[in-house]
Parts: sequence; structure tokens; C-alpha cells
Amino acid sequence: MEEEKLYNLNLERTVLNSIIFDPELFEDITSILKPKDFYLPAHQNIFIVMDLLHKKDHPIDEEFIKQELVKKQQFDEVVLIEILASNPITNIQAYVNEIKEKGIKRHLLTLTTEIKRVTIEENYTSTEVTDLVEKKLYEITQNAITSDFKDAEQVSIDTLAFIKEMKELNHSNLVGIDTGFSELNRMTTGFGKGDLIIVAARPAMGKTSFVLNIMLNLINKNQGVAFFSLEMPAEQLMLRLISSHTSIPLQSLRTGNMDDEQWTHLSRAFDEMSTRPLYIDDDSNLNINQLRSKLRKLKSKHPEVNLAIIDYIGIMTGTGNKERHIEVSEISRGLKLLARELEIPILALSQLNRAVEARADKRPMMSDLRDSGSIEQDADVIMFVYRDDVYLFKEEKEREKLAKKEGKEYKSQYVERPEEKAEIIIGKQRNGPTGHVNLIFQKRFTRFVDDRAQEVEISHESVSADMGELEFNNDSVSMPIV
Repeated sequence: MEEEKLYNLNLERTVLNSIIFDPELFEDITSILKPKDFYLPAHQNIFIVMDLLHKKDHPIDEEFIKQELVKKQQFDEVVLIEILASNPITNIQAYVNEIKEKGIKRHLLTLTTEIKRVTIEENYTSTEVTDLVEKKLYEITQNAITSDFKDAEQVSIDTLAFIKEMKELNHSNLVGIDTGFSELNRMTTGFGKGDLIIVAARPAMGKTSFVLNIMLNLINKNQGVAFFSLEMPAEQLMLRLISSHTSIPLQSLRTGNMDDEQWTHLSRAFDEMSTRPLYIDDDSNLNINQLRSKLRKLKSKHPEVNLAIIDYIGIMTGTGNKERHIEVSEISRGLKLLARELEIPILALSQLNRAVEARADKRPMMSDLRDSGSIEQDADVIMFVYRDDVYLFKEEKEREKLAKKEGKEYKSQYVERPEEKAEIIIGKQRNGPTGHVNLIFQKRFTRFVDDRAQEVEISHESVSADMGELEFNNDSVSMPIV
């Protein structure tokens, strides 16, 4: 009798019949209810079929529902008659909410049984049990109850729907998260949901500044970002953001040495920044389980979070006392699974080993990643930040040091510039091309910007391609018919 409080078949029949009576209700209802929110398996099957018909642009009526159920060998005539015999209503919201409420309670009851099983019967640690519970709770509250196999028909329909969605973007290069850099957007089409993106570089190349620029672009568009800063306090990150946002030199912000106009600009910038959907965690002792737990809770509370950034993997710890390469493997795999679970891209920073310093061409490659095996395997995109001036400056300092040691006078040939050329090297991209993107690094503001010279070159290439196509079309039109 207690179990009956967790479902109401009359409510389920009424909602299903109301959809048949008025199919336009389905879109609103499916945004709230999922198949497993229905108690009766036959009702779940009918709701799934309704979704299938909706995606096919077919009528959601008795005949089409019956055809699909027969095809799947799931047709139950008695159940369909009972649904059709119920009274449809137009004000369905209260019924939908009640079904949802009972569905969540059933899922929670199932979870309590699962907790008991893994705690007592399975050989799980307390940390693993806690992570499992948090994951299941997130799935329940976010309507992300895991499903079984998808058949070929369902996958085909979902894929076609995706292609149609892309077509509606009018051939836009941007499908995922906007990086803020036009050529990088063109090569990557943005960062996709569920992607693990690795940004790697040697120290002082500006990898943190690069991801902060991406973050600033997103939060200025009111897209939420979670930033896990294991290397520096939140206040230092904010200083860099403000410098990039206001074009006030970072050194001036650190010393407070600014004129009245800059102070006014700074005050306005802080007012703006305080309203942005930015969430920073600067716990330097974070492990992968703690990060998972914090990000799930944040995403549940703030659905607008569209990107998570970890600075950086090298500082993060795994669980238990394990060898470092095993820990890194656990971390990279955990981040990839978390990105898929939360359906957001996760951008993680990584250091490179010293092997790059010994080469003549110091541009990084995949083998330069520390513990590269697991990271290279799990990542969807791997990008390297490279600035040649960093090495030119270092080499010049070495020559100067050697000359002084030998008692010789040395006149430096190196000229420090406020803006330096930078490269983003895409070493791996699971669903796109690899290659180089040229940027400009503005040192005073720790800011990367698009290389305008490159943009002009790309634009010129596009115009030339269009002209070539136009000439070809003209030739085709003017050719005599033989």
C-alpha cells in the first residue's frame, strides 16, 4: 500500500490521452517528463514512441502510436484502450508536476537500495560510494536518468535532428562554446558539450592568460564559468581579468598607481564584474572526487554554467596513495566522464616536460605532455600555447650572462616589445583539423587578441574563393549547348 503513494496510473493515462487529443502539448510536457517518470512500463513505451513520432514530424495519434509499438513488439491493446478511455484535459500542468514528483521519489527509493547494496555487498570504498550517490542524485534532479541501448532508428532520428539544428545556424562556424578568437572558432567550431580540452605549455608562455581571455569572453555574454584555480588565489585571477577587461596595465593594478580616469574605469569594471556568472574555487588541495562533487552541485544550482576550467592538472591529486602516472590517468578519465555527464566542455591546463627545451624548434608536440599517454587518450582537443619571444629573451639573457662571466662587454640585441606574436598549436582534435592559429599577446594586459593581419589574409582567401566560384558559374552559363 505504501508503494501506491509513489505512482498514480490515472494521472499517467490522462496526460498521455491529453497529448493524443492535443499533440501541441507534447513539447512542453517532454521538457519536464522523461519516460522513466511514468510508473507503468507500457506507459513509458508509449511516451517514447510519442517522442519518436514528434521528431519524425508524424501525427501523434492512435494509429501512428499503434504502428510504432507493433513494430517494436511492445503493443498492448488493453493499455492503449484504457488511455483512450480517460478524459483529456487542457490544463495539464498540475498532473505533469504530480507525475514528476512521484517519479523522483521512486528514483530516490531505488537509490537507497543501491546505496545499501554497494555499501554492504560490493567492495567499494566510502569515497567511491559517496561519488556514486552524488552522481545518481545529480542525474535524478537534472532529469538525466541513464538509459539503455538506443536502437538504430533512434540514433538516426537524433542525428538527423542534429544536422537540421546545424543547418539553422546558417553555415556558422560556431557550433560549441565561443572561444572569443575568430580563427580558433573557425578551426574548432567552438568547444563542444562533453569535450575535454587540454591547454598545455611551458611556464611563462601565458596558458593561464589564454584561458582567462576565453573565460572573460563568455562571462561578458552572461554564460557561466566555473574556474578551479589550484595555482593562484582568486584575487590574483581577478586582477588579471580586470587588466584584460579594462586595458589598465597589470602592474598598475598591483601597485595602485593609476590616474583618476583609470580609477573611475576600474570602479565601473568591478561593478560590471560583480554581476557576471563567474564561480571561482581556489582550493589548492583539490582532488578529482572533490572537484566532481563541487562541480555537480554548482551545475545543479546554476544551470547557466557552460564551461569549467581547471588550472592545472599537474597540481591536482588523485584518490589514495598511487603512482603519479596512475593518478594522472584517473584525473584525465574522471574529467572526461564528468564533461559528458554534465554536458559541458571542461578545459584543463597542463605543463609540458623539459624535452622541448633541448630541441632547436621549441614548438611543443604531443610527446611533450607530462604523463602524455592518458591525457592524449582522453582529450578531445589538445592545444599548445607558444611564444617564440620567450625563448629569444631567455637565450639573450644566457649570452649576456656568459659574456659577463668571460669579462667581455655585451650589447643586447633583444628588443622587448609590448606586443608579441603567439601561436595556438592544435595538436589533436578528435572531430576536426589540427594546425596553427596566430594570435597577438599584449604583455602589459596579459591579454591575447586575434592577429588582424591573419584575419585580413583569411578574408582575402575567402573572397578569392568566392570569385573563383563566380567565374566558374559564369563560364557554365555562357557555354554553348552541344
